[in-house]
Amino acid sequence: MNISNLTVSEVTRLLQQQECSEELIHQLKADTRSSIAKLVNRWQQKREQAAAEQERIRQLYVFEREFYAQGYQYVAGVDEAGRGPLAGPVVVGAVVLPAECQIPELNDSKQLTPARREELYTTIHQIALAVEYAVIDVNIIDEINIYQATVQGMYQVLSSLALQPEAALIDAVPLRKLSIPCQSIINGDALSASIAAASIIAKVERDRLMLEYDKLYPEYGFAKNKGYATKEHQAALQQVGPCPIHRTSFEPIKSMLTTTQELALF
Repeated sequence: MNISNLTVSEVTRLLQQQECSEELIHQLKADTRSSIAKLVNRWQQKREQAAAEQERIRQLYVFEREFYAQGYQYVAGVDEAGRGPLAGPVVVGAVVLPAECQIPELNDSKQLTPARREELYTTIHQIALAVEYAVIDVNIIDEINIYQATVQGMYQVLSSLALQPEAALIDAVPLRKLSIPCQSIINGDALSASIAAASIIAKVERDRLMLEYDKLYPEYGFAKNKGYATKEHQAALQQVGPCPIHRTSFEPIKSMLTTTQELALF
């Protein structure tokens, strides 16, 4: 192939192929046209970025690999979404990924845009060996506290997985009564592929629920704040008071209700 006879468009199409031979790249680098040099530079940058992303994903399996080495094939990642908001449930996700599977851009859900989370949510469902989530309602959060509600959700979601895991990796929360080997990892959603996948499942499912709650209680802006204590959300609380999905054990709602009850006595 005489590279010098090819147009810029033709070279662009060649570089978009899955595999480009070393001979092709060598010839393109020898081409004196500046436009071709720019195309080759961009191709190299994309290749380096793809290699770096592949290595980043590979590093996300460090904890999983420890279990694989012990003979455990099915390792579940577990994470929650919604421990901090003033309103709405806490949602726990669990995912069992195929060993060493590559999901580009897989990351802690908080590091992703809503659109990318949705895309990865779909990809995870397509690739994972098992996916499950559990919704722990506000009344349970208020009854047993948010930490215990999260723990309950984690046990629940692990027992509900269609493929029962042989080991588990959990974001931050220790599950001491779990009957399978497990490890709790601080910031696990940024360090483990399985936990990152679970964080995406939990976050997307919870966000979808909050969009539905926004239709029922539009005055609080749940579609935007997802129940977190933004200025607008707190202003709405002061103006119209809490609604049925607000956590009465959380401040400032707890104090607001106490004040209301005290005033009712007079």
